[in-house]
Amino acid sequence: MATRVSGTWWTVALSEEVTSKKPLAVDIDDQPVVLWRDNQGMARALEDRCPHRRAPLSLGCIRDNGWIQCGYHGWSYDGESGRLKEIPNMKDDQRFPPVYRARAFAVAESGGFVRVSLDTDTVPPAATDHAMPLSGTSHVALGQSAYLDALYDAPGLLIDIKGVQFTPYLMSELHEEDGLLVMERNCQWGKLHWPSFASAEFPITVLTRTHPATGETELTLRDDAFNTLLTACLAPVPAARGVTQVRWRAEIGKTLKGYHARRLGRGTPFAVREAIDATALRVVKPSVSLHGHQLVGAMATAADISAAA
Repeated sequence: MATRVSGTWWTVALSEEVTSKKPLAVDIDDQPVVLWRDNQGMARALEDRCPHRRAPLSLGCIRDNGWIQCGYHGWSYDGESGRLKEIPNMKDDQRFPPVYRARAFAVAESGGFVRVSLDTDTVPPAATDHAMPLSGTSHVALGQSAYLDALYDAPGLLIDIKGVQFTPYLMSELHEEDGLLVMERNCQWGKLHWPSFASAEFPITVLTRTHPATGETELTLRDDAFNTLLTACLAPVPAARGVTQVRWRAEIGKTLKGYHARRLGRGTPFAVREAIDATALRVVKPSVSLHGHQLVGAMATAADISAAA
């Protein structure tokens, strides 16, 4: 469902994954990216290919001065510009040909996530200092578009919220709101349901707000009094070979009323599944996702008309 848009910010890592100890290799589609922190603690991103012999820079190391060093021949690069800074056994004042420059990408860090844009002139996204305490990274053997379709049509195959049973019934249809795709799904407590497991009542709902270009989704679990029980942010990024990388953060709400809600505060309340039931996914009938594709197309057309005017 997501579209590849120039200037898009992709959430490629959790802040704690990016260190000054070891480079981190990630992908945006078929574009390999290496991440690390320089000696000022700033997150940096370069194309994960050394311009000399095309070896992955992520197999190298991070020097004390914050440069990244290729593990093949030891060439070192500056993270801000990607310029070649040093070659072993050559003088420090040696001028290096400009062709030996690694492609640098724009980086923004906020809310416990590191985001990368392949367009260095992109305006940074809105920042927040709050980072939700629970987090994780999953690699799913499913393309990002199919992943997002399943998130709309059968979220229970992709994510697990402790004690929550997703239903096919919507409280609100998918619609556009402030540039995001918004919907709310009715849910039930899955176990120890009283008076009946098959009750037609829906004491909880899951509200989702999805960015149409990246698929980054804010998820809010609410009770029937609209108290927030849990908040999560999922960032499904298309990776190489049809894999989707999913970074997520979550936190428990401050108001947990009732037995089931209080259980969320014990153990692991939220998880993203790496292993997806392919048999169950195959028979899921497209429903909300079809409407989602129509909305994304309409939003793209409106944006084109606005840009032309």
